[in-house]
Amino acid sequence: MLSDKTRSILLLVAVEVLAMSLWFVSAAVLPEMLREAPLPPVQQAALSSGVQAGFVVGAVLSAVLGLADRYDPRRVLALSALAAGLANGLLLAVPPSSAVAVAARVATGAALAGVYPVGMKIAVGWGQADRGFLVGALVGALTLGSAAPHLIALSGGADWRFTVVLASLAALLAALLVLRVGIGPYHARATAFDPAVIATAWTNRRVRLAYAGYLGHMWELYAMWAWIAAATAASYGASLPAPDAERLAKLTAFVAIALGGLACAGAGLAADRIGKANVTIVAMIASGAAALATAASFGGPPWLTFAVVVVWGIAIVPDSAQFSALVADAAPPEQAGSLLSLQTALGFALTILTVQATPILAASLGWPAVLAGLALGPGFGVAAMWRLRAMGSPSR
Repeated sequence: MLSDKTRSILLLVAVEVLAMSLWFVSAAVLPEMLREAPLPPVQQAALSSGVQAGFVVGAVLSAVLGLADRYDPRRVLALSALAAGLANGLLLAVPPSSAVAVAARVATGAALAGVYPVGMKIAVGWGQADRGFLVGALVGALTLGSAAPHLIALSGGADWRFTVVLASLAALLAALLVLRVGIGPYHARATAFDPAVIATAWTNRRVRLAYAGYLGHMWELYAMWAWIAAATAASYGASLPAPDAERLAKLTAFVAIALGGLACAGAGLAADRIGKANVTIVAMIASGAAALATAASFGGPPWLTFAVVVVWGIAIVPDSAQFSALVADAAPPEQAGSLLSLQTALGFALTILTVQATPILAASLGWPAVLAGLALGPGFGVAAMWRLRAMGSPSR
């Protein structure tokens, strides 16, 4: 029989996979949307960056109100997943070119702010010594969920509405499943919002450096996830017919993102053994090098670009969980949920810029220059985490 901890973590992983499948719905079905109605580059980017913008608003509100610290996080997550699924479903009722479609994506992102950070709050309540693995498993689930729309779109053919419906139903199922998740022995609750949470993010040097590393990581992560299918379709198009290039690009995006998700749990186990900061440094060096290699292989043999992008996908995300685990380690337990929400709010605020700017810059500078520019973030992140590592292990 499974222990309460194992059962709860497995359920929580399933919840994250299902609910986070909403994130890249518009990016996965963009080619089919464009065949139905031409969209200018700004509108195409807004359908993806709108999720980031909504997430930032939702995460800031969650942090300020202390939702994950003051209330039962399972109910907060259930209501958030329900709202996200319904908001995503609005895409079925409005033209993709409309402002309402962008607003629906913004609302989806705002609701998902009650899924990802709140899920981390639940996960870290189940352990301390194995916290790197617990948060790694959760971020792996988020990554698999983010990859799912590309696989759904690949199997759904030209009917982009099939992907929208399936992702919305998955979120509704997540809202039901999370109510069966248990609360761990290290879960801490706050009775009221403490404004000191915002000050802690600056005055606690460990938290501040973990935030800085996370921002470097986020510079490349969501721009790569959102646009790698479009970038590889353009690369493959140099030697393949357009329909074949699009299909291979969707497969590339799914495989690269999904394998990165599977690497998160292993990275978590390594982090608990050799140190979370060490894992982030190795991952960011690898992902930065892969970004440069992807730029160099652009337009070359499809098999080479596919292989390099898969390596990039594997390297780009395992450090994400460890930034969150480092914040949880350094934070007072009763502030962990709010500090994690604030961390994600800052990171996703940055992704609004990168996701929105990526296709616009690609149209003027070309994909190779943009892909190479994404390597700047890991460089900044490595510098921050090197300083954090020098501080040694935190003491309670």
